[in-house]
Amino acid sequence: MTSKVYVALRVQATPERAFQVFVGEIGQWWRPSPLFQTTPRPPGHLAFEPGEGGRLTETRANGKVFEIGKVLHWSPPERLVFSWRQATFPPDLHTEVEVRFEAVGQETRVSVEHRGFTRVPAESAARHGFPDQALQMRLAEWWRAQLASLDVRARQA
Repeated sequence: MTSKVYVALRVQATPERAFQVFVGEIGQWWRPSPLFQTTPRPPGHLAFEPGEGGRLTETRANGKVFEIGKVLHWSPPERLVFSWRQATFPPDLHTEVEVRFEAVGQETRVSVEHRGFTRVPAESAARHGFPDQALQMRLAEWWRAQLASLDVRARQA
């Protein structure tokens, strides 16, 4: 079985705007999910530190910062790759997310490939008891909802 999920959605924005909203405004459009939350606590505020080596973090209401991942590739406005981990992952495990921004007429196709979830042990709380296929289906649904929220945010001036 493949260990990746791929979803794409056209957003009504230029690639430059879509990339900027994805990384610079993630705290405004991101929609937490009880299935794929980064920590077991109420959701915090997500933010990217720009550039390769920058971090994707979630800051809790009490100021505590959880590092979700690191930026592995930064090529605005075409491509972004970052590592991803949830607090329920084993300490040395992470998955990887690749996001591409491709102009299609007046819109931008934003595609997300999230790979590596099959490395998450079957007994991990991050799997919620789902077998690979069901987990990947839920992950794809979640990313589709995230991209729809990104589209709404990108339309705002």
